Amino acid sequence: MTRRRVLFTGGAALGALMIGLRPASAVQETFEVTRSEAEWRAMLTPLQYKVMREEGTERAGTSPLDKLYDAGVYHCRGCDLALYSSEHKYDSGTGWPSFWKALPNAIETKPDRKLLSVRTECHCRRCGSHLGHIFDDGPKPTGKRHCLNGVSLVFRAA
Repeated sequence: MTRRRVLFTGGAALGALMIGLRPASAVQETFEVTRSEAEWRAMLTPLQYKVMREEGTERAGTSPLDKLYDAGVYHCRGCDLALYSSEHKYDSGTGWPSFWKALPNAIETKPDRKLLSVRTECHCRRCGSHLGHIFDDGPKPTGKRHCLNGVSLVFRAA
C-alpha cells in the first residue's frame, strides 16, 4: 500500500468520525420554545448550558436529584415542561437520576454517535434541551433506563 493510500484512508476515517462528533448546534431543529444563544447563556449556569445546549454530561453522583424520592414531577429547566413523574423514578446505582418511563408527549429521542457505539439521546420535545440517554437495562415493565442529567431538571413537589 502506498503512503498516499494510507493517508487518504486515514483521512477519510477521521472525517467520518468527526461528522459523528459535531456539536449539537450543528443539527438544525425547530422547537416550540426557542431562544438565542445569548438568552440561553443568561438563564443557565455554565454547566447547565454545557449539558442542555451542547449535549454534555454532568459528573456522576453530583446531582442532589439522584437520591430524591419525594412525590412530584421533574420538569425541563429550559422551558418548564413536565417530563418525568417521581412514580417512575428508581435507583439505578449509576449516580444519575433514573426513570423507567417519561410522561406522555414529553421527550423526543435521536441517535447519538459521539462515542464508538450508537446510543439513544433524549431531549425535551418542546425546547430541545439535552436530558441524557436511554438504555435497555432498566426495570420492568419497560426495561428502559432514562439516565438523566440532574442539571437539566427542576423538581416540583406534589
